Amino acid sequence: MASDDSQRKLDHIRLALESQTLVNEVDARFYYEPMLAGFPNKPLPETLFAGKSLKVPIWVSSMTGGHLESGAINRNLARACKEFGMGMGLGSCRMLLSDDTYFKDFDIRSLIGDENPLFANLGIAQIEKMLESKQTDDLRRLIDRLQADGLIIHINPLQEWVQPEGDTIQHPPIETIERLLEKIDFQLIIKEVGQGFGPQSIRRLLQLPLAAVEFGAFGGTNFSKVELHRSSIKDKELFQPFVHVGSTAEEMVDLINEMTLKGEKFKCNQLIISGGVHNYLDGYYLTQKSVLPAIYAQASSFLRYSQGDYSELQQFVSAQIEGYRMATNYLTLKDPKSK
Repeated sequence: MASDDSQRKLDHIRLALESQTLVNEVDARFYYEPMLAGFPNKPLPETLFAGKSLKVPIWVSSMTGGHLESGAINRNLARACKEFGMGMGLGSCRMLLSDDTYFKDFDIRSLIGDENPLFANLGIAQIEKMLESKQTDDLRRLIDRLQADGLIIHINPLQEWVQPEGDTIQHPPIETIERLLEKIDFQLIIKEVGQGFGPQSIRRLLQLPLAAVEFGAFGGTNFSKVELHRSSIKDKELFQPFVHVGSTAEEMVDLINEMTLKGEKFKCNQLIISGGVHNYLDGYYLTQKSVLPAIYAQASSFLRYSQGDYSELQQFVSAQIEGYRMATNYLTLKDPKSK
């Protein structure tokens, strides 16, 4: 019987022809520097976010809540955040403002732990209505009940426009957020839902005292497109061109870098890079390229692995973190940020 080493060599002979790479397959974002580090056996440095420390620079983006499967999904995600030291945004908490039927699906503070950031989530249309009806105290009660660190507001006028049951947004979202900031004492994160922010929008947001801005950039899950799948054939044909409009995560990083390096001053100095971030190399590249402090999110991948047994999610997250640690040891950017 062949020894283990002999078997390994036989495997190399058998697999060599199947393992060739093509020049046009190279990831042109990085230099590979194998001479500069050993095995990545040290933990990643902790990242300060929303007044708490993350053990890894990964955020679990707001995804779902309020149906039969969401409770199990949220509990799996919260367990992973606790185990690996990540932060998390809940899915839309809108129904909790009037009904406690699904409260247990969102009540995960005991699972995620006090040391990890947890944010509630509402849409800009709900915030606008609550301001008009002078119900902003309900926001504080929601955050207190969930023991959350603050609130995420998702900005989704296009989604509301194409959604069959969508709400009408009366005022520019930036004005609504400015009004809200005058009335609250908790942290806010502002996120898009699949098409990102253009330069004027992102500039106005970064000028506000926000905990973070989350990209929700073009290239990931697009909730306007989700709603089009639910719409009539006529509406699908009418609004389909908008599916192709937006800013990618890298475009947004470049925009913000340019603004920052030109000397623009911002009150918000924390980014969550999401939208089209498919793996740890995308996350590493974009967070390293960003002049502003940044963490990253992979919403669809986390959702996929959180729907089954926790061990599947656990293995996925562990592999992503291991890959990120390898990247920090062996990769440098070919086009690094200038400071």
